[in-house]
Amino acid sequence: MAEITPFPLIEISGAPRERGRMYGEKARERISLSARLYTDQLHRLGFDDANIERLVALFLPRIRDWAPDLVTEMEGIAEGAGVNLSAIVLVNARTEVLQLARLEAGVADDEPDGCTGAVLLPEVTRDGTVIHGQNWDWRAECADTSVVLRILRDDGPDILTFTEAGGLARSGFNSAGITITANYLESDRDYREMGIPLPFIRRRALEARHFAMALRVVAITPKSGSNNMMLSTAEGYAVDLECAPDEAFPIHPQDGMIVHANHWQSAVALSKLKETGLANVPDSLYRDHRVLKALQDSGGKLGADDLKRAFFDDFGAPFCVCRAPLVKDGGNLSATVAMIVCEPAKGVMEIAPLPAINRNFTRYDLAMDADAFARAAGASDGTVGGGKRWSASS
Repeated sequence: MAEITPFPLIEISGAPRERGRMYGEKARERISLSARLYTDQLHRLGFDDANIERLVALFLPRIRDWAPDLVTEMEGIAEGAGVNLSAIVLVNARTEVLQLARLEAGVADDEPDGCTGAVLLPEVTRDGTVIHGQNWDWRAECADTSVVLRILRDDGPDILTFTEAGGLARSGFNSAGITITANYLESDRDYREMGIPLPFIRRRALEARHFAMALRVVAITPKSGSNNMMLSTAEGYAVDLECAPDEAFPIHPQDGMIVHANHWQSAVALSKLKETGLANVPDSLYRDHRVLKALQDSGGKLGADDLKRAFFDDFGAPFCVCRAPLVKDGGNLSATVAMIVCEPAKGVMEIAPLPAINRNFTRYDLAMDADAFARAAGASDGTVGGGKRWSASS
């Protein structure tokens, strides 16, 4: 890895292909590194380039039917970055492609995409606004292959999202005040059928004008594998959706908070499916409780600094909430790649790369939609803010 530097901000706009080209041109080097990271991993699993193309091609028709505009955007990214479309699809479907490859190769997954996430609602925060964040645990190399995208759209909310270079979305919020983060989950229902890869679902959720529609896309879209997605609205509420491939189980806030790591919490879910991920993430059983306890013990109302403090917890190191780079049994370098803290009513996202060894945060901003900002601030005349407006019919 190179010297730790802030994730670059890439601003794109226009029609799907146009903004894709802008993205590809501006993030060309990181996109190439991002695609190579997973191509090399598949090579190590015994898949040559032709077989990688075969695995990627399994997903493309489903994605094209579900979101043709996002395929067009990926085509633009590929053109701008000077790579094949399959490389961009691989980055966006890497979880699903890698799992299928492991199943074909008969190799167990020893490096799940971890994370510890939390939402604080207005009743427990000092400013009376939503604070939503996560630690993203994955390949340490991704500190050099990730970016922050600011997507300026004419047909809906603008988006600010942290993602792997070439990816369409991961964690972030939109100008309507909707935020999403995501965590690895695993169950005995996984990879029986092929669904829509997760970054496409997160991107569609961030394109939503209304919280209900963001929840809808996460809850009903068929997935290949399980995943946990936590959604909040700057209007003051949050829902965590533990998603099996074919069903979603909601978890609602308790005492103004939701905290989630990488094991199933819903009693309804656990009555219907089998948890199969704990062999890889046994530390999940204490990570969420450690964050929750740190927040509860902070005393008084909470701010972004309190959430960061909870996310820096190093109990049980190296298997802790904030993980320093660690070489795993298979040779891969694992770490908490980024700590991401969003305050959507303020239009602010703060991110620290490799936070276990670097506590420097970079602030990224997004102009909020005036009406959404007014709702979040409790105003009644819709004049607070100064961000863009868009028609509900556009």
